[in-house]
Amino acid sequence: MNISTREHQGIGVSEEKIGSILQRGGEELSVEKLPNRFTVQLSMDGRVLEDFSRGAIPMVYTSNTLPELEEIEVAPDQLDQAMELVRQSDKVAFASHVYRVDNDPGMVFYLSDQVTIQFDESVEEAKRNSIASAVGLEYLKPVDGVNNAFVYRVTSKASENPIKISNYLKWNPEVLIAEPNIIVRSQSYYRPGDSLYTKQWYLNHNGGSSQLGVNSHIGVEQAWDITRGVRSIVIAIADDSVDLNHPDFQGMGKIVAPLDLKGRDLLPMPEAASDNHGTACAGVALAEENGRGVVGVAPGCALMAIRTTGYLDDESVEQIFNWAIQRGASVVSCSWGASAVYFPLSLRQSAAMTKAAKQGRKGKGCVIIFAAGNANRPINGLLNEQGWPNDVIKGQVKWLAGFAVHPDVIAVSACNSLNKKSAYSNWGTGISVCAPSNNAPPGMWLPETGYIGTPPTIRTSLQGLGVFTTDRMGAAGYDQSDFTPYFGGTSSATPVVAGVAALVLSANPDLTAQEVRRILEQTADKVIDPDPDPQLGVRLGSYDRNGYSQWFGYGKVNAYQAVRMAQSQRVTFQKPSRRLVETNNRTLEIPDDQPQGIKSSIVISETSPLQDIQVTLEIEHSFLGDLEVWLVAPNGEKVLLQNRMLGRQTQLQKTYSLQTTPYLRQFLNLSPQGSWQLLVIDCAPGNIGQLKQWKLDLGL
Repeated sequence: MNISTREHQGIGVSEEKIGSILQRGGEELSVEKLPNRFTVQLSMDGRVLEDFSRGAIPMVYTSNTLPELEEIEVAPDQLDQAMELVRQSDKVAFASHVYRVDNDPGMVFYLSDQVTIQFDESVEEAKRNSIASAVGLEYLKPVDGVNNAFVYRVTSKASENPIKISNYLKWNPEVLIAEPNIIVRSQSYYRPGDSLYTKQWYLNHNGGSSQLGVNSHIGVEQAWDITRGVRSIVIAIADDSVDLNHPDFQGMGKIVAPLDLKGRDLLPMPEAASDNHGTACAGVALAEENGRGVVGVAPGCALMAIRTTGYLDDESVEQIFNWAIQRGASVVSCSWGASAVYFPLSLRQSAAMTKAAKQGRKGKGCVIIFAAGNANRPINGLLNEQGWPNDVIKGQVKWLAGFAVHPDVIAVSACNSLNKKSAYSNWGTGISVCAPSNNAPPGMWLPETGYIGTPPTIRTSLQGLGVFTTDRMGAAGYDQSDFTPYFGGTSSATPVVAGVAALVLSANPDLTAQEVRRILEQTADKVIDPDPDPQLGVRLGSYDRNGYSQWFGYGKVNAYQAVRMAQSQRVTFQKPSRRLVETNNRTLEIPDDQPQGIKSSIVISETSPLQDIQVTLEIEHSFLGDLEVWLVAPNGEKVLLQNRMLGRQTQLQKTYSLQTTPYLRQFLNLSPQGSWQLLVIDCAPGNIGQLKQWKLDLGL
C-alpha cells in the first residue's frame, strides 16, 4: 500500500506536517530537512557511490563517520534529484534526508532504517505483522523490558521514510507508540587531562571491569559541563592536616585562610607519621585540574585547610566552626567523629554547628557534612551486641554519632564500586545521602583497646575498588608515591558530597545551606541493595514510601542532576505549618486540536509563601496522548504537568507533587495569591474529552 496517497483516517493532517514531526519519548518535536545533505545505507561494502560523484550531479562525501551510513553533500537545488538518482541504484539499500530540530540548531540527526512500535496488549502476532508489512516494515527483534514492543526494519517496499511511517502508525488505534530510530552525534562530556583521572572511577566511568557496577559513579563529567567550581566557593577540610605543598593544591587563589589549631599557627601541614588523612580527603573534594595527578569533584573551588587539635572538646569544635564562619567557608567537610559508641553533643558543640549552618555565608549558612562512621552500626539506635574482644561491648547497646545526627548536618554513608552498601558503613534514620567509596570489613577505634574488628567476622569476600586520591608527598603517607589508590571509608564518601555541594553553590551561590541539602537529597540516585548485610544479616537497602533507605539515605549523590537543579531554580523545603485545599468541580469540554486549549481557574486569597504544592486532576478523553496539561501561576509562570505520553489511555486521575514534578519547585517561596489556572490543550485532531475537575493543595 502506498501510504503517501491514502486517506489519513479523517484526521485532517497535512502531508507536510506528517513529514515534519518527530515522535520521541511521548513528545512531538518539530523538525526540518537540511537543504544540502542526505545519507545512504549501502547494500554492500566499500565506497561504491564514487561513480555518482563523477556524474552529472556533483556529490561529495562528508567527513562524518556514521553507523552504517554515508553522508553526502550536494548543491541545495540538486538535493531531490541526487537522492532520486542514488535510490535507483541496486547498491543503495536506504537513502534519507538529514534533519534538524527547530530552534535547536545543534541537534542534527540522521534516520536509520528502523522503527520501534509498541502495540496495544490485545494485538497478537498475526495482526502486528499485518500492520507492519502494510507500511513496508519487517520484524527485527523485541524491545527488552517493554511489553508488546518490537523493532522493525524499513524495507524496499516502503514508500515513505521512518518519520512519516511512525506518524501514520500513531493514528492506528492498535498502536500505542511508534518512533523512528534516529542517530544523534554524541557530545563528549568534559574529561580533565590529569594523568591519573582514569583511575578515579567514583567520578565517572564507563564500566569495563567486573568491579564496576553500572552508574556506580556520581556523574561528575556532565556537571563539569555546567561548572567545575569557582574560587569564591570555599571548601573547609577540617582534619589532621593537609599537605599544602602537593601539586594538586597549587594554583592562584587555591588555598584560602589555612589554620592549624594543633600547632597554633596558620600552617596546617602534616607532622606526625599518621598525619595523612586530611590530604587524601582534600584531594577527593577539590584537587586542582592541572594536567597531572588526580582531580577533585570540584577542582575550581578553593581550599580552606583546618588542622584540628585531634580532640572534640567544646573549645576545639567552636574554633573549627567559628573560623569557617569568619573566613568565608561555603562547605565544611568533616570526615571524623567521636571515638565513642554513644556521643551526644554538648550544648556548645551543637550551638557552634547551628551557628555555622545559620550565620555562615552571610546568613545563607555553611553546608556542614559529616561522615557516618565505619563500624556498620546505627548512627542513632539500639543493637544487640555480642562477641566483641574481651566483651568490651555486649548486650543491648545504644549507638549515637552526635555530630552526624545534628539536624543541620548532612550525614554521609558509603556505597561501593558495585553499587552496594560498603560493609563498614554506618547507617540509620539520620543518613542524608551516600557516596561512592571502597569496601572493607567494619571496624572502629576505641581508646582503651586500640583498633578492633567488629564481630561477628565477615566470611564472605568483600569486592570493590579503592578511592584514588592525593597522598602526603614523598615516602611518608599511605603510599610511597604522592597519590594513593587505597583510600576509603565514609571518610572518603564525605568529601565527595562536599565537592558536589560546592559545585551546587558554584552554579547558584544564592542557595541556603538547607536548600543545598534538599537538592542533594532530591536529585540522588536510588541505589538498591537487596542482599543481606554480610555481618548483621539485615536488609535495609530498599526505600520506603517517602523514598528513604536506612543504608543510603535518599540515595547516592548525582553531581549532574544536583547542579542542574541548582542552576535552574531556587528551592526551599521548610515544612508547611498548614494546608489550603481548593477544588474546581466545573466540567469543561476540551476542544479538539485547539492550540489555545481551555483554562480552569482557582482563586487563592492567601499571601503566605508557598512551602509545598500538589495538583490533582481528573480528565476523560478518547485519546489522552493528544493532551498537554499545564499549571499557570498568578504571575504567569507555567509548569508542564503532563506531556503527551499517555497514548490511548482514556482516564486520567493523578496527583502531581514536588517529588513527581520537580519543576513545581519554581513556585516555592512565592505568594500564592491570585488566579491559578489549569491549561489543557488538545494538540492533535480526531479525539475529544472533558476536564472533570481539578484540585490545588498548597502547603503554607
